[in-house]
Amino acid sequence: MTHHTDPDEQTRTLSQEEGEQPTTTHAEWGAGDPHLRITGPESERMRFALEADEVTIGSGADCALVIPGGDPVHATIVHDANDEYVLTLHGDGEMNVDPGDGIDGDRSQILRTGARFTVGEWTLVFGREEFADHGRPYGGREGGELDDQPAQPLRPDYQGEHEADPQQHLEVKDG
Repeated sequence: MTHHTDPDEQTRTLSQEEGEQPTTTHAEWGAGDPHLRITGPESERMRFALEADEVTIGSGADCALVIPGGDPVHATIVHDANDEYVLTLHGDGEMNVDPGDGIDGDRSQILRTGARFTVGEWTLVFGREEFADHGRPYGGREGGELDDQPAQPLRPDYQGEHEADPQQHLEVKDG
């Protein structure tokens, strides 16, 4: 067997070699490298790590992620006490859910890997490793919406885990 220096990598490799299947999408609070992949109007590409409990996105200089062409505060992503990343789109733009189908009728949605939204001419796509994404357990759907799928264990109690995160700021330059 190959020697690994990263114990998490070694655990995943051993599990795969032993034929174990994933059983949960719950991990430590904030795990799984949550981030946004950003594509601009002239194919500019960048990555923004979601490290703070609240990230403001827009054209305002005080936003954590400054994007030209958006409203001063165009969107907000909140890392909530359930370890979910919740997007609220304040300005015009597309998102995965219909405006009336969001959380509490708001233009909000829980982000899962692959969820996309737009700010002006910019497209932002959320990503997080599957083991921490709180989506479907056991490696995803087994055969369609009506297929039986075992219930996932209860989510860990994340209370108190999210109160002290570093602040982050990134300005996206216009092409």
